Amino acid sequence: MRINDDLTVPVIVHAARLPWTPSPAAGVDRRMLFRIGDEVAHATSIVRYAPRSAFPRHTHGGGEEIVVLDGVFQDEHGDYSAGSYFRNPPGTSHVPASNDGCTIFVRLWQFRDGDRDQIVRRPAEGRPLEPRPGAASAIELFDDGFENVRFESWMPDKPIVIENVRGLEALVLAGSVSIGDQTLTAQSWARLPAGQALRAVSGPEGAKVWLKDAPLLHQDVRRLP
Repeated sequence: MRINDDLTVPVIVHAARLPWTPSPAAGVDRRMLFRIGDEVAHATSIVRYAPRSAFPRHTHGGGEEIVVLDGVFQDEHGDYSAGSYFRNPPGTSHVPASNDGCTIFVRLWQFRDGDRDQIVRRPAEGRPLEPRPGAASAIELFDDGFENVRFESWMPDKPIVIENVRGLEALVLAGSVSIGDQTLTAQSWARLPAGQALRAVSGPEGAKVWLKDAPLLHQDVRRLP
């Protein structure tokens, strides 16, 4: 399966408009944003857990990176409410579930070979940064020199410019953002290849955005089995 696999062109996906497709686990559905591969794949998705649903125990052969969008995501290590961010590197394992239901943003099999940084950020945790023009606040979630991940809150009706040297992904968490003639709302995802700056305008209610500054697929990305 190949979805938005041409990494040389900009992509905007309004995920909230996509149908849910079932995963192999009962009660767990997906909206696929990017995919190269079959069930095991380099993949970026919005995933919905119905109440009392779970995914079988699995080992992350290629790592996983998660933002909890709503509800409470759970595993044997703890509960993660909306606004939590974590990355589970290759070799880690767990039994993901949700007692009351949740929605998450997840990137699978996109870790570099040798990346073993495991990070858990609870809501509002992270390193505060000087916000860029148009932003009210910025919190750095992860930076290892190869990629930078952050939450930013943008003030209402402000132009936002983000230079893009390595590659850039953005997920709207709340509010709205205009890019060209498109309006992105919650669960809208944008991906820009290196060299194409993000030029946006925040909506009248402002916006909260997850941002990842990194190669869209690392040259030394973990290979699929």
